[in-house]
Amino acid sequence: MNRIVRVALLAAAASFAAFAQTGAIAGKVIGPDGKPLQGAWVKIVRTDIKGEYFAETKKKGDYFHAGLPLGTYDVVLIVDATKEKKKPVGGREVDQVRGVRTGLGDPKEVNFDLAQMAQKQQAMQKAAETGEITKEMSREMSSEQKAAFEKAAKERSEAMKKNKALNDAFNTGMTALSAKDWPNAVAAFEKAGELDAKQHVVWANLAESYAGLAMTKTGDEQTQAFDKCNEAYQKAIELKPDDAAYHNNFALALVKAKKIKEAEDELTKAAVLDPAKAGTYYFNLGAVMTNIGQLEAAGGAFKKATEADPTHADAQYQLAMYLVSKAKTNEDGSVTPAAGTAEALQKYIELKPDGPYAESAKGMLAAFQGKVATEYQNPDAKKKPAPKKKK
Repeated sequence: MNRIVRVALLAAAASFAAFAQTGAIAGKVIGPDGKPLQGAWVKIVRTDIKGEYFAETKKKGDYFHAGLPLGTYDVVLIVDATKEKKKPVGGREVDQVRGVRTGLGDPKEVNFDLAQMAQKQQAMQKAAETGEITKEMSREMSSEQKAAFEKAAKERSEAMKKNKALNDAFNTGMTALSAKDWPNAVAAFEKAGELDAKQHVVWANLAESYAGLAMTKTGDEQTQAFDKCNEAYQKAIELKPDDAAYHNNFALALVKAKKIKEAEDELTKAAVLDPAKAGTYYFNLGAVMTNIGQLEAAGGAFKKATEADPTHADAQYQLAMYLVSKAKTNEDGSVTPAAGTAEALQKYIELKPDGPYAESAKGMLAAFQGKVATEYQNPDAKKKPAPKKKK
């Protein structure tokens, strides 16, 4: 045999040997509806040496990939992907089989059944809820998996009991709060806070309950209740600092506790967080201050309310009432209103022409245009007789 022929035979033998050292992976994919799934992708990832291969499922859900170097692979099922250059783009990885070893001869079979997988997931969910493992599930689990499942089931059961207790305590608190049963509301929300200290709504309602309780107390007891109220609001705000309503309600509680400066700070935070409601926040502050006799502070709050929201009719009227108290009566009986009074009254009338204060506002505007009597007249005094006419 000549040299050229020997070289050709050796090359052919080497090529055949290289081809013979490859394997294949094949299988079938069943969709969630129990039917063969066409157009899914199987990603075959070599784990011992870098390598990645793809196969698309056909009409009967089958796929096949030959020419795979002998080695260990993870086989991953991808759905909802688009095809681009014979590869999947996007999609979701929904299942996988790890540690698949290819060999010579017949393809390694790797099947996927999404319907069966969904049934198993439902069974696992039910088992997690009940804490009971079926015999079939038990056979498929290792001892480590069983131990982990039992631990998780126990923790879930305890969490469910805790959640029930939390919900019961919270609902009891809300019922008592609605009925203004402050002591029972406080007790229920305190219990809820002990069960779960991360629920901002629990602390907010506990604060409201303490604020209500404080108004039924006096002296040290009232001070202590307000202190508890403030602590609860601070916890609620710490957990949810972006809630403008919490800052607003905290401010109102601070006003009741006569901590005006702190209340103004909280109202400012609320207005910054929710500019659309800033007028309401400042109006609320002004109303509370009026009720506790802080008239100057109330006037300032109403002015801020109208600046934040010029369309807040009640804020316009209350600002006018504050300014009316600053009006001056001149020696000739005329009245000089404080700057802005007439404008605030007129704005209220424009916004609420049929409002509860409309007639009052109109009357005051008319009074500013006339004179105020400066001399006292006794209505019971006898009138002087009219002078007789000369004949």
